[in-house]
Formats: sequence, structure tokens, C-alpha cells
Amino acid sequence: MIRTLPRLLAVAVAVLVAAPIAPAGAMAEPSTPALTWAVQPADQNGPDGRRWVERSLDPGQVVTERLAVRNFSDRPATFFLKAADGYLTDKGRFNMLPSNQASVDGGTWIRVQDKVTVGAKATAVVPFTITVPRDATPGDHPAGIAATITSTGGTVAVESRVGFRVMMRVSGTVTASLAVDDLTATYKRSWNPFSAGAILVRYTATNDGSVAVTGAGKVTTTELFGLAEHGAQTRVEEVLPGGGREVEVRVAGVWALGLLRTTVDLTPAVPAGDATGAEIRPAAATVTVWTLPGAQLVPVAVLVALVLALRTVLRRRRRRLAELLARAREEGRAEAQKGTEAAKDPNPA
Repeated sequence: MIRTLPRLLAVAVAVLVAAPIAPAGAMAEPSTPALTWAVQPADQNGPDGRRWVERSLDPGQVVTERLAVRNFSDRPATFFLKAADGYLTDKGRFNMLPSNQASVDGGTWIRVQDKVTVGAKATAVVPFTITVPRDATPGDHPAGIAATITSTGGTVAVESRVGFRVMMRVSGTVTASLAVDDLTATYKRSWNPFSAGAILVRYTATNDGSVAVTGAGKVTTTELFGLAEHGAQTRVEEVLPGGGREVEVRVAGVWALGLLRTTVDLTPAVPAGDATGAEIRPAAATVTVWTLPGAQLVPVAVLVALVLALRTVLRRRRRRLAELLARAREEGRAEAQKGTEAAKDPNPA
């Protein structure tokens, strides 16, 4: 049995057009008078308590499952039943492809009748089959199945759907792998020119393996040609095979001292308790950025300019004072000489 992460617990989602599906048992209200319904995994007697369907399957295997459509409204309703490939949104919520987008993977393995009519306050149990292709690749193939109703308001048709996920894992050798793509690093200076700045690191963690994984690792920035090193932890939330998730990490305490080399080391992890024996493939990527300590050089330059200006002023003052003292001494000597000459000549002309 496949085990998923806690974030897979949000299983069925209410969808308006292409919006995410709501938890199984949630109620949809697409029109007036209100029509509310729920769709859940079931056995032949009705909902069986599962929140979604998980199956470990072999290539070529065919299995039968059931779903229950529960109509909580006071009038009967006809629901269209649809299956599609599943994926995670940017916020980590499970969703299934909209009706106008063709499925190419797990969604094509599910066969269910086109529609079902459910009486007021009633429940209908509908079987569906999962047929695994003989050449199916080992690993996870997520899908979703939903009951939909299309309402028309003027010229706009709105499709509302409620469903649950179908998680299918094909047996065989599987890999848990995350690639570090689109890695960038940007230096952010501190508002205080005498404080260190930070490196803002952005990358996309792409699941290039065959099973759903999370990731954990470290972002390291070195400066002064490796003499100084700064680091921060990084985590990647669940990513399904073929999917990606954008990650942002801030590495603090970094000075703008020339070449900054930033490396992301990432190790994928399968869900706790998953005994698939997946091959773990760590990933790493490096980016460099050149920086100049401009913010620090400006106040230093101003300080140097002030010191030089002060020295110039002091030198001028000292020179002026020396000139005044020399002039005073010359005038003093001249007066003294006149006094001596006057004393020697008792009968001045």
C-alpha cells in the first residue's frame, strides 16, 4: 500500500472550472436552488471510510474499485463522472486536469460510466476499473476521479466538480530524485553599510524520479575564495514525478567581497514508512556572482575625504601661524634695531 505524506491528506477538492478539488465529503453549490454533493471511495454498500484510493499494482493488472456519489439536495440530479491525471498546485494542493486538457498518464487508466443519476437525499455506488498498461513504468502515477455538473449562466458555462485522488504505484525498481534547476543568487545589501548583507537564492526542485518525494539539504555561500563560509537549511515540500516546486532561501552574514560562490545540496526523501526501497539520488548545483563593496566604500571614501580635508585645513592654519610668527619676529627685530640705533646717537637729526 502506498503511503503518502501528511500533505496528501487534503484529498478531495471542490473545483470551479479549473480551481482545486475540496476534501471528500465537502459540499459543492454550483447554482440556485442549491445542489450539494460529495464523492468518496466506497465498497458495494457505500462509502467505506477511505479518503482516497491507493493501490500498488503490477504492469498489466486490472482491478475494480467503487465510488459513492452522495446527493444532499432535495431534488434528483445527474452527475457526469470523469477521471484525469493528478498533479500538485504551486501551493501544494492536489488537483486533477480540467476537462479541456487531455490526460496522458494515470487518468487514462481509469474507466467509469459517463454519468449517474442520484435521487434526492440518496447515494449511488458506481464501480470503476483501473487497467495498468503492460509497459507502464515503475513508480507513482497520480490521478483523480470526480462527479461534475455544468451550469449555464448567460453565455458562460461553469463546471463544478467534487472528487478524490487515486494514487497508483506500479511495481518495479523506482528512484527518488530531485534536480536543482533555474538556480539564481542575488546579493542583498544591508541598510547599514557597516553590516553584512545576504544572498537570496532561488531554484526549482524538479522531481525527475519515479515516486513522490520531499527534499532537504543545505545552501552554502563561500567568499574570499573559500576562506569564509555561510550556510542555511533548505526544504522542499512534496513533489510528484514530473512536477516541480519553487524554493527560496536566504543566506545571511555575507559581505560583498568579490566572487561569491553559492551551492545547493539537496537530498530527496520518500514518505516515512514507505518500504519501496527507492534508489536515492542526491543533487547539487552551483552559481557564482560577483559583488563589490560599494555600500561600504562610499562611507569609507567620505571618511578619507574628510580626514584629508581636515589635514589640509590644519596644514594651512599651521603655515599661516608660522608666517604670522615669522613676521612678528621680523617686526620685533626691526623695532629692537631702531631702538639700539637711537640710543647710540644722542643728537639725532
